[in-house]
Order: sequence, then C-alpha cells, then structure tokens
Amino acid sequence: MARLTRKQKEAVAKIDKTKLYSVDEASALIKEISNEKFDASVDLAVRLGVDPRKANQMVRGVVSLPHGTGKDMKVLALVTPDKEAEAKDAGADYVGLDEYLDKIKGGWTDVDVIITMPSVMGKLGPLGRVLGPRGLMPNPKTGTVTMDVAKAVTEVKAGKIDFKVDKTGIVHAAIGKSSFSADKIAGNAQELLSTLMKLKPTTAKGVYVKSIAMSSTMSPSVAINPKID
Repeated sequence: MARLTRKQKEAVAKIDKTKLYSVDEASALIKEISNEKFDASVDLAVRLGVDPRKANQMVRGVVSLPHGTGKDMKVLALVTPDKEAEAKDAGADYVGLDEYLDKIKGGWTDVDVIITMPSVMGKLGPLGRVLGPRGLMPNPKTGTVTMDVAKAVTEVKAGKIDFKVDKTGIVHAAIGKSSFSADKIAGNAQELLSTLMKLKPTTAKGVYVKSIAMSSTMSPSVAINPKID
C-alpha cells in the first residue's frame, strides 16, 4: 500500500470519518484539503439503489451546472454544410462532416462532446467501437442529436453535462474545479443531486440514494448525508 505524503496525511486528518457532511460543509472542506499544484477537478460519486442491468432502472440524464464545469469543453459538430455556420457561430471548436469522420476512423478522438443531426447518425453507426467506449457517441436523450445545433453547442459550452449510472450502480460526475468558491461547488452539486432525484425510476425499491461522496482529483473523499429528498 502506498504511503501517504505529509499533505495527504494532513488532508485525511481534517476529515471526520464518523460524520456525514452537508453539501455545503463538504464543498468547503474539499476546498480546504485540495492542495494540488494544478486546478483539480471536483467530482461527485452517488451510489444509487437501482439495478442497472434492468432497462427500467437505468438512470441517465443531462444537467446544466449553474456555474459551469470550469473546463473548456472541446465540441465537434458533425453537420451538413447548411448547418456549419450555425455551429461555428455557437462556438463549436471543430465543424464539418466527412473529413472528421475519416479522422475518427483513423483514431482521432481529441474532443469532449460530439453534436450531430438525426440525418447524420447513420454515418456514425460504424464508428461505435471508437466512440462508444469513450462516451462520445451522440444520443438524442442527452441532446447531442438535434436539429437545433446552435442550442446544443451553447449549452455544452455553458456547463451542460450528461451522466449515466455504471454497472455497479454509481453515477460519477465532474462538477467543477478546486479553484471554484465553495458556494459554486455546492451549487453545482445540488443541481446534479436534484436532477438525480427527479430521475428516480418508479420500479426502484428501497433506498434510492445510498451514499454520496465528494472528492478532488488527488484528495480523500468526503461523505455526504444521502438524505437529500
């Protein structure tokens, strides 16, 4: 087992492992114990009482973080020529179609989000093996397959993220940066948690939110009181 550094030991010492913190308390504590020399990502992990193997208990959605992600999201708009100007004006980093499909076939995936149109989805099917594992395949449910390309690009640039429960029943999401104020971290966390509550499957039985943990890239995690409803 790796030994903790002095800073890591100090961070661990500041966390009361017997306590379930409020979102506001956890956000302030994460700010205090995040001593990385870079602007670390702040992440939320929410364990849900669902069975992801059942289609009617799959929790997936999108949320617009009120304070953004703190990350400059690289957006690729795979659109027909008549939509290129719209995508560029909205702030898409890369705009085009066939030339980018060829680049993706060659292994290029240096983007965070791909937005496209319904009529183009047929061309993306063969690229599923490349895009799927990287979470880049556009999906109508997350708003990345749409005719309103400008709106989709603008929302992603402003802090819209998508999330999905993994096979162990946990939703992982980056909700900001350690340079954010505690209030902004808390605001983003509350927005994600509120969205998750609205997505509770009617078939889910028992406790829906089992546990919540907040952490930054290299910090220990802080347990949050899961009673948020």
